[in-house]
Amino acid sequence: MIETPEKIVCVGLNYRDHAEEQGVDLPERPLLFAKWPNTLIADGDAIRIPEISKQVDYEAELGVVIGRRARKVSAGDALDHVRGYVVANDVSGRDLQFSDGQWVRGKSLDTFLPVSDLIPASEVPDPQTLGIRAILNGETMQDSNTSNMVFGVADIVSFVSQGITLEPGDLIITGTPAGVGAFRKPQVWLKPGDEITIEIDGLGSITNPVVAAD
Repeated sequence: MIETPEKIVCVGLNYRDHAEEQGVDLPERPLLFAKWPNTLIADGDAIRIPEISKQVDYEAELGVVIGRRARKVSAGDALDHVRGYVVANDVSGRDLQFSDGQWVRGKSLDTFLPVSDLIPASEVPDPQTLGIRAILNGETMQDSNTSNMVFGVADIVSFVSQGITLEPGDLIITGTPAGVGAFRKPQVWLKPGDEITIEIDGLGSITNPVVAAD
């Protein structure tokens, strides 16, 4: 797993197909929120569902790890500040997320961000051409491509850096495509006994069991 970042910056509603499944307009600029480092776990670690959330969802995401300080960088220079990429699962307590009126608590419960080991940026020539999937108990739930992002990695890094200095080790997770449990009919929630796998072409995969929190 990656070293603990100072900041975890997240982007909401950043896939065209995800906006379409919700019936909402595409955002005019990246929609940012945060998760906290207590969420981080590695491939194989358990996602622990606490009693306070009954609607826990999966989100397949491409993660971006910053390699050198980025402050007011242009989109054209942004990828020069990227150290590498990770496979990520932005696990979300939807009932808390939507009832709180903001997203931090529902997104930041313990164990709610499984991530892979880092793949160096030099091994990922174009982060906007990667197939991305979520597989729950052997069934493919999300199947898209990073080309469907509303805002690509370079634009996101540039946008964040205009007012938030990104430091080496900071993690950005870049949004999820269509197929999350909250917008399926019927809805699908993670439950103890499940196993969730996130795959990104060229980066590998992570698989995490789901258990009840102690």
